Amino acid sequence: MLARLIETRDLAAQVRHFVFEIPELEEFAFTPGQFVSCVAQVDGAPVTRAYSIAAPPSGNRFELCLNRVPEGMFSPYLFDLEPGHTIEVKGPVGTFVWRDPPSDAVLVATGTGIAPFRAMLQERVPADFGHRYTLLFGVRYESGILYREEFEAMQRQYPNFRFWPTLSRGTPDWPGRRGHVQEHLFEATGGRQDLRVYICGLKAMVDEVRAMLKEAGFDRRQIVYEKYD
Repeated sequence: MLARLIETRDLAAQVRHFVFEIPELEEFAFTPGQFVSCVAQVDGAPVTRAYSIAAPPSGNRFELCLNRVPEGMFSPYLFDLEPGHTIEVKGPVGTFVWRDPPSDAVLVATGTGIAPFRAMLQERVPADFGHRYTLLFGVRYESGILYREEFEAMQRQYPNFRFWPTLSRGTPDWPGRRGHVQEHLFEATGGRQDLRVYICGLKAMVDEVRAMLKEAGFDRRQIVYEKYD
């Protein structure tokens, strides 16, 4: 099916938010955390890339968040799209979604791994005051804290949500957490083992967090993850 680009906005250097609609549908149904596959002819060859949906369902629209990889085959193509242009999409698919029954949860993301968590949290936090959600989000620089104002507003509005941005290369005046998300994992869990941990980002981070949790006694069913490379 074809999706038409409605609007974009830049979130950080080489990171952009995209809003698409699917004209042939009234409702584009999916579960927050799932992804779509985008298909295009790039330099004469068919190329397919999967991108997590970055917002909950909203009519026939879906939103994406991705970074431009200069040497990549697909992201430069998407960054060149203008509103009104169309692209072929397939899906939605994916099992990186909330597990039942609901429980307290820590969500660990780096970079554009924040995308599925934005969709998941926007749906769940306002509807589930019985559980606490902590978002531990790692980037290099303060300017790279994607959706910062949204998550800070969510933290102010909902007492069941905590937002912990963490900078690996923060300036001396950065007042928040420093280093990598792995260093703050057990602060976020509070020493508990009765919650779930959702992880999304590059393979090295995901694998290290999973290993730390397993060593701490977490059951594999409590660890839900998706890798971006």
